[in-house]
Amino acid sequence: MHLVFLKPKLFSIIYLHKILPLIASPLSLVIILLLCGAISRRRSISLFAVGLLVLCSLPIVSGKLVSQLEKAYVLGSADSAQTADAVVVLSGMVRTIEGSEGLVYEWADASDRIFAGIELMIEQKAPLIVLTGGKLPWSVGIPEGEYLKEIAIKYGIPAHSIQITENVHNTDEEAKAVASLLKQRDPKIILVTSAFHMPRAQKVFEASGLSVLPFPVDFLTGADQTTIIDFIPSAEAFRNTSFFIREMIGRLYYHLKY
Repeated sequence: MHLVFLKPKLFSIIYLHKILPLIASPLSLVIILLLCGAISRRRSISLFAVGLLVLCSLPIVSGKLVSQLEKAYVLGSADSAQTADAVVVLSGMVRTIEGSEGLVYEWADASDRIFAGIELMIEQKAPLIVLTGGKLPWSVGIPEGEYLKEIAIKYGIPAHSIQITENVHNTDEEAKAVASLLKQRDPKIILVTSAFHMPRAQKVFEASGLSVLPFPVDFLTGADQTTIIDFIPSAEAFRNTSFFIREMIGRLYYHLKY
């Protein structure tokens, strides 16, 4: 068992960023409405809660919402990208598990990020690739950037062309760490992250004094046709709707901050 002890300031910044979106999530709203309906014995409130639950669980609804997060971008090719001072790949694609011989690192979602960064380097779009040292307070093992460096070297990127930031916990810290690492005046970067995450990531990096060329990957919206399955409620669709709400809260937070 790994115990995590945090300073009060770190707790307020990191944990509250994770907890507050849960309070505004569809699940919390449905639970509150159901409790209100039960306490007040008003059937209409309970029915509204059930209706909201069903609506948020429809794939046709969650799919449209997630597509709105990505609508400003299209998937491009590495060879057509502009050149820059550095390629910056954001963390968030590796999970640590307990293997038979200790900790093992496996791909989670968004693994397209590192491979897009490697491809950009192979296409000589920048002389340097910067990997962020993502490591949340409750994480175990090495920072994600260190593992990704091993992957990049395995795929032919020279070690001297790879830099890793200090340990960071969120997009804001990633931007500040990259800006501190790059010594050029008004550095231009190719920012590689998931398409849904790009709008707020670009805003935060530009606020840190970096000129950003967005290179979105890991698109969640496919080109599938609509079928009857899209009108049948599912837990996955409810999760996607909740994901949309959480991302919009993140965008609002950084919009107000910057």
